Amino acid sequence: MHLSALHLYPIKSSAPLAVEAARVQTRGLEYDRRWMVVDADGRFITGRELPRLTLVVAQPGPEGLSLSAPRMPTLSVPIPLAEATRPVTVWKNEVAAKPAGASADQWLSEFLQRPAHLVHMDAAVTRPMTDPKSQAGDEVSFADAFPLLLISRAALEGLNERLAKPVSMLQFRPNLVVDGVAAHAEDGWKRIRIGEVEFDVAKACTRCVFTTVDPVRGEKDPDGEPLRTLIGYRRTPEGVTFGQNLIPRSLGSVRVGDAVQVLA
Repeated sequence: MHLSALHLYPIKSSAPLAVEAARVQTRGLEYDRRWMVVDADGRFITGRELPRLTLVVAQPGPEGLSLSAPRMPTLSVPIPLAEATRPVTVWKNEVAAKPAGASADQWLSEFLQRPAHLVHMDAAVTRPMTDPKSQAGDEVSFADAFPLLLISRAALEGLNERLAKPVSMLQFRPNLVVDGVAAHAEDGWKRIRIGEVEFDVAKACTRCVFTTVDPVRGEKDPDGEPLRTLIGYRRTPEGVTFGQNLIPRSLGSVRVGDAVQVLA
C-alpha cells in the first residue's frame, strides 16, 4: 500500500496541482488552501456556487502566487506584508485574514464575472479546529473543516464501474491518494503513517454538489453525477461519504511512492 498521488489547492476551490512531495504542517500540506476568495461581505466563495473558480490555476511559492486562467493574463500576487486584516467567514468560522490587494481582486472579479476579493492566511492567521475529534492546538487552513483528505484509488474505480461516464479523482479534491488497498478500506482506519508522518483518520468526508463540477471544464454535470450514483450506495446517517479526513499527529514530508501503514 503506497501513496500514489499528492494534490494541492493553493486557493480554496482553485485548480488542483499535482506535486511529488509536500511538507505536512499542523494545518495541512504546505501551500494548501492558504488563500481564499470572498465576496464583499467577507463570505467565502467556492466552486459550489461558482464552478469557474476551479479553472483558476494558482502556482504557490514563498513570495506569493502566480495566477492564470483561460483568456486571462498571468498575474503575480505577493504575500501581503501589511499587518491589516479583514474578517472573513468559512462556514461558521470567522477568521482575520489578510487582503491580497486591488490587483488580485480586479483579476478575479473579471474572470469570475462578479465582485470578488482574495485573502491570505499566513502563520499569524489562525483557525482552530472545532471538530470533536480535534485536540488542543489543532488548526485548519481555509479547507472546509479538516487539514487533509485521503481517498483510495480503488474507491474511485468502484464508483466508475457504476457510472456511464467515468469521472476523475480530482472531482473529489483529495490531498492524498492511496493505491494497493481495497475500495473504501480507509473507512475502517483510525490512525496511519505515510512515510515519516502520522495522522489520525478523523471522520468520513460528506460530499455535496461540488463533486458534480468537472475541474477541466469548470461546469457542473447536467445529470448531477457522480453525486446521484453515490447517493445510491454511499448514503449514511451523516450524509453521502467518500474519502476520509485526516489530522496530522506529527510533522515532516510525504512523497509519492511512500509506504502507507495502518497503525490502528
